[in-house]
Amino acid sequence: MVRLIERLHRHFLDVIRAELRRLSVDDINAVQALLLHNIGTEDVVIRDLKDRGYYHGSNVSYNIKKLTESGYISQERSTHDRRATRLQLTDKGLALCESMRSMQAQLADGLSRFELSPTGLSSANESLAKVERAWTDHIRFGSG
Repeated sequence: MVRLIERLHRHFLDVIRAELRRLSVDDINAVQALLLHNIGTEDVVIRDLKDRGYYHGSNVSYNIKKLTESGYISQERSTHDRRATRLQLTDKGLALCESMRSMQAQLADGLSRFELSPTGLSSANESLAKVERAWTDHIRFGSG
Protein backbone atom coordinates (compact mmCIF):
# COMPACT_ATOMS: atom_id res chain seq x y z
CA MET A 1 0.00 0.00 0.00
CA VAL A 2 2.80 2.43 0.88
CA ARG A 3 4.52 1.77 -2.45
CA LEU A 4 1.25 2.31 -4.29
CA ILE A 5 0.62 5.62 -2.50
CA GLU A 6 4.17 6.76 -3.30
CA ARG A 7 3.81 5.70 -6.96
CA LEU A 8 0.47 7.48 -7.24
CA HIS A 9 2.01 10.66 -5.83
CA ARG A 10 4.92 10.47 -8.28
CA HIS A 11 2.54 9.78 -11.18
CA PHE A 12 0.40 12.72 -10.16
CA LEU A 13 3.49 14.94 -10.22
CA ASP A 14 4.15 13.61 -13.75
CA VAL A 15 0.58 14.53 -14.71
CA ILE A 16 1.15 18.04 -13.33
CA ARG A 17 4.43 18.31 -15.27
CA ALA A 18 2.61 17.37 -18.48
CA GLU A 19 -0.10 19.94 -17.75
CA LEU A 20 2.49 22.63 -17.08
CA ARG A 21 4.14 21.83 -20.43
CA ARG A 22 0.74 21.93 -22.16
CA LEU A 23 0.13 25.36 -20.62
CA SER A 24 3.68 26.50 -21.56
CA VAL A 25 4.46 27.16 -17.90
CA ASP A 26 8.20 26.75 -17.49
CA ASP A 27 9.00 29.01 -14.56
CA ILE A 28 7.86 26.60 -11.82
CA ASN A 29 7.97 22.85 -11.28
CA ALA A 30 5.26 20.31 -10.45
CA VAL A 31 5.90 20.41 -6.69
CA GLN A 32 5.55 24.20 -6.72
CA ALA A 33 2.33 23.96 -8.76
CA LEU A 34 0.96 21.49 -6.21
CA LEU A 35 1.92 23.91 -3.45
CA LEU A 36 -0.09 26.62 -5.21
CA HIS A 37 -3.02 24.24 -5.37
CA ASN A 38 -2.72 23.51 -1.63
CA ILE A 39 -2.75 27.24 -0.85
CA GLY A 40 -5.74 27.78 -3.13
CA THR A 41 -7.90 30.81 -2.47
CA GLU A 42 -7.03 30.93 1.22
CA ASP A 43 -4.85 33.48 2.95
CA VAL A 44 -2.31 31.09 4.48
CA VAL A 45 0.61 31.38 6.90
CA ILE A 46 3.68 29.34 5.92
CA ARG A 47 3.55 27.61 9.30
CA ASP A 48 0.06 26.30 8.42
CA LEU A 49 1.46 24.52 5.35
CA LYS A 50 4.06 22.85 7.55
CA ASP A 51 1.51 22.03 10.28
CA ARG A 52 -0.85 20.43 7.75
CA GLY A 53 2.00 18.08 6.93
CA TYR A 54 2.30 19.14 3.30
CA TYR A 55 5.89 20.34 3.47
CA HIS A 56 9.01 20.49 5.58
CA GLY A 57 10.70 23.74 6.64
CA SER A 58 13.50 24.29 4.15
CA ASN A 59 11.49 22.71 1.33
CA VAL A 60 8.53 25.04 1.73
CA SER A 61 10.74 28.11 2.24
CA TYR A 62 12.65 27.47 -0.99
CA ASN A 63 9.48 26.84 -2.99
CA ILE A 64 7.70 29.89 -1.55
CA LYS A 65 10.68 32.03 -2.54
CA LYS A 66 10.61 30.67 -6.11
CA LEU A 67 6.83 31.13 -6.41
CA THR A 68 7.12 34.71 -5.15
CA GLU A 69 9.94 35.49 -7.58
CA SER A 70 7.86 34.03 -10.44
CA GLY A 71 4.83 36.13 -9.50
CA TYR A 72 2.47 33.32 -8.44
CA ILE A 73 2.13 34.36 -4.80
CA SER A 74 2.49 37.49 -2.72
CA GLN A 75 3.79 37.60 0.82
CA GLU A 76 3.20 40.01 3.65
CA ARG A 77 3.98 40.02 7.33
CA SER A 78 1.05 39.30 9.61
CA THR A 79 -0.16 42.37 11.49
CA HIS A 80 -0.81 40.24 14.60
CA ASP A 81 2.45 38.27 14.61
CA ARG A 82 5.35 39.93 12.79
CA ARG A 83 7.21 36.60 12.68
CA ALA A 84 4.45 35.04 10.55
CA THR A 85 4.31 35.57 6.80
CA ARG A 86 0.92 35.41 5.09
CA LEU A 87 0.71 34.03 1.58
CA GLN A 88 -1.88 34.77 -1.05
CA LEU A 89 -2.07 33.72 -4.68
CA THR A 90 -1.74 36.46 -7.25
CA ASP A 91 -3.97 36.57 -10.33
CA LYS A 92 -1.29 34.54 -12.14
CA GLY A 93 -1.35 31.92 -9.36
CA LEU A 94 -5.15 31.81 -9.29
CA ALA A 95 -5.27 31.30 -13.06
CA LEU A 96 -2.86 28.38 -12.85
CA CYS A 97 -4.87 26.86 -9.98
CA GLU A 98 -8.02 27.10 -12.08
CA SER A 99 -6.26 25.25 -14.91
CA MET A 100 -5.17 22.59 -12.42
CA ARG A 101 -8.75 22.20 -11.11
CA SER A 102 -9.99 21.81 -14.66
CA MET A 103 -7.33 19.16 -15.33
CA GLN A 104 -8.31 17.29 -12.17
CA ALA A 105 -11.98 17.35 -13.20
CA GLN A 106 -11.03 15.85 -16.57
CA LEU A 107 -8.97 13.18 -14.83
CA ALA A 108 -11.88 12.36 -12.52
CA ASP A 109 -14.26 12.08 -15.49
CA GLY A 110 -11.79 9.76 -17.22
CA LEU A 111 -11.79 7.34 -14.29
CA SER A 112 -15.17 5.98 -15.39
CA ARG A 113 -13.28 4.14 -18.19
CA PHE A 114 -11.73 2.05 -15.46
CA GLU A 115 -15.09 1.25 -13.89
CA LEU A 116 -14.27 3.43 -10.91
CA SER A 117 -17.49 5.03 -9.76
CA PRO A 118 -17.93 8.07 -7.53
CA THR A 119 -18.95 5.63 -4.79
CA GLY A 120 -15.74 3.65 -5.30
CA LEU A 121 -13.67 6.83 -5.13
CA SER A 122 -15.47 7.93 -1.99
CA SER A 123 -14.78 4.56 -0.39
CA ALA A 124 -11.10 4.77 -1.37
CA ASN A 125 -10.87 8.29 0.09
CA GLU A 126 -12.47 7.14 3.34
CA SER A 127 -10.05 4.21 3.60
CA LEU A 128 -7.01 6.39 2.95
CA ALA A 129 -8.24 8.96 5.49
CA LYS A 130 -8.45 6.14 8.07
CA VAL A 131 -4.89 5.04 7.23
CA GLU A 132 -3.74 8.64 7.63
CA ARG A 133 -5.47 8.86 11.00
CA ALA A 134 -3.90 5.59 12.18
CA TRP A 135 -0.43 6.72 11.13
CA THR A 136 -0.91 10.15 12.72
CA ASP A 137 -2.04 8.52 15.97
CA HIS A 138 1.00 6.26 15.88
CA ILE A 139 3.30 9.26 15.45
CA ARG A 140 1.63 11.20 18.26
CA PHE A 141 0.85 8.43 20.74
CA GLY A 142 3.05 5.47 19.78
CA SER A 143 1.88 1.92 19.26
CA GLY A 144 -0.81 0.35 21.34
